[in-house]
Amino acid sequence: MSPASNESAGKPFEIISSLRYDPGIPQTILHNATGYPDPLASPYYLLAYHRDRLVNAARHFGWKFALQWLELDLESFEKFLDGSIPDRSKPWRLRIVVDAKGNGSVDVNPAAAIDLPNLLVPSLNQSNSSPIWRVYVDTEPITPSGFTTHKTTARDEYTAARLRAGISSPTETAEVLVFNPNGEIMEGSITTPYFRCRASATSGQESAGPAWSTPLLSSGGNAGTSRRYALNHGFCTERIIQKTELVDGEECWLSNGVRGFMRGMVVLNRQPTE
Repeated sequence: MSPASNESAGKPFEIISSLRYDPGIPQTILHNATGYPDPLASPYYLLAYHRDRLVNAARHFGWKFALQWLELDLESFEKFLDGSIPDRSKPWRLRIVVDAKGNGSVDVNPAAAIDLPNLLVPSLNQSNSSPIWRVYVDTEPITPSGFTTHKTTARDEYTAARLRAGISSPTETAEVLVFNPNGEIMEGSITTPYFRCRASATSGQESAGPAWSTPLLSSGGNAGTSRRYALNHGFCTERIIQKTELVDGEECWLSNGVRGFMRGMVVLNRQPTE
């Protein structure tokens, strides 16, 4: 039996992807399209990447009926999402849920207000005005699996990590980084993290290329949509990032498919009141 079959033989789960609907997205993207996927005129943030992410998850778990539905053209996928929007003049947070039989549904909730340029990679938005998120590091490792590489409803390990970090509400501007048994940062509980590239251990000089780096997928983290956008744009590179490398108070970036890009600060030495 394949690893994917072993995973799917356990407790029932669905594959998911969360994204932002906002009527202002096309105008925001219009003059900043470098690295952004078609369709540029869609009000759904990174629409094509969300569909691709679900396809990859369905393929990993061997869900042929889900694949048959998800591999329809992107226009049909967008029309499916259109049916869930209560008011097209307002922003919404969508959670797409697909089961093994190919049944798709969408949970819709009002989206928190953001400055739409924050949806762009930071190199295209020098005036990112998002609040600075507190970024903690979990105290227990997570073993990589299909449930960390792909986003599913089986998220108990992420919930536990957030509770250990004292994050009790999804509205808090706080995140916790999870790491694997080798001490490699995998991802954030709800975001992709980006850290400044370090100087070379041999030369003492920073390597040429992007100033920011994000964890390699081989460390076990999620193949996120905003992560893919950041890589395609050239905002960041990929590398193994050990949790021991992180420095208390260092700046970082976070991103996801609903909020875009947020500024963060690593917090290693927590105060009792935090």
